[in-house]
Amino acid sequence: MVNITKKKQYYPISKGLRQYLKSYHRTLKLPIKYEDLLRFSDSFPHYDKKGKDTLWETVMYDNYMQDELREGLTQIYALLKTDGDMSVMEHLYISRIDHCTFGNSQPFRIQVMNQLNDNYEYYYIKRADASRVYGLELEHILSPSRINYLVFDETLIEEHIAGIPGDVFMNEYLNRPLSNQVRIAKEFVKFNERCFIRLLGDMRSYNYVIDITPDFEDEQYRVRAIDFDQQSYEGHKSMYFPKYFKDNNKVINLVLSLLDPKTMEQYQSEERTLLFRRLKTARYRLKDLIDCMRCDTISTPEKVEMLKQELAKHHKSDEFLKCKSMGDLVRLNLKTVLTREPKIKAGKV
Repeated sequence: MVNITKKKQYYPISKGLRQYLKSYHRTLKLPIKYEDLLRFSDSFPHYDKKGKDTLWETVMYDNYMQDELREGLTQIYALLKTDGDMSVMEHLYISRIDHCTFGNSQPFRIQVMNQLNDNYEYYYIKRADASRVYGLELEHILSPSRINYLVFDETLIEEHIAGIPGDVFMNEYLNRPLSNQVRIAKEFVKFNERCFIRLLGDMRSYNYVIDITPDFEDEQYRVRAIDFDQQSYEGHKSMYFPKYFKDNNKVINLVLSLLDPKTMEQYQSEERTLLFRRLKTARYRLKDLIDCMRCDTISTPEKVEMLKQELAKHHKSDEFLKCKSMGDLVRLNLKTVLTREPKIKAGKV
């Protein structure tokens, strides 16, 4: 099992990263900043439908702030969803603001309600930590899913990623009669491979969700990361393998009971091939991001040194010992893993 750093250091967005975000239309002037939401006057615990404490607190604001906040937050939702077209947003209102003090990012969750049919959606406002932004971009480029987010100064706006939290899925869905356990095991193998290749850490059961899609004969599953604070931060190699977290033991045991080593190797190879194809399609954007990341500081020198030693041993390659930053390690890890595929040639990253 892995040893997790309790409190991750915050890294501000560098000049180079900010220019990258501007070039790829990830920046926009926003009417509300993260710091504005910290001025709440009261809070109370938010419980789920079963009466369980969610670790989120619903926050309240003084009357003089409420109208300004709600108008600004609705505008942000419009910017995130419709490039700021407010003409289709007149029937929306901000129904709840929640704050989570658990974890590193301490985000605010904004509930947006449609007053015509009571349907609601969420988005999040967080501090714009550089590690998280790199994680979001790598997810957007290399994963099967697209990520929608915006940055303004030190504020990060993230779209809600829908799905069943991993811990809930394992407790309530894993052993359902309708669940296709082989497909679940397959998807977790691929998710494990994807996290390691791009060095996304801390994928404990509550840091990812499972998206279930009914198919014409069965169900399909996709595991999606929802927390990117630990992008290329930790020094221990095991931190980047979801299979080493005890929170994931139920699905790990499922994988081991249903899949033999050759089948697991097949699924790993499939994921590498798909990842390479995404990389090839977005190679110029990825190169711009990695070039920026290589010059940036998103971890401590001690953790960089530890990780390059462990990756050098893992891959049996002294090339990792020449790396000077986490960006260097991400670049070389991508290159090393993908060039081992016998039927593809890795592009230059």
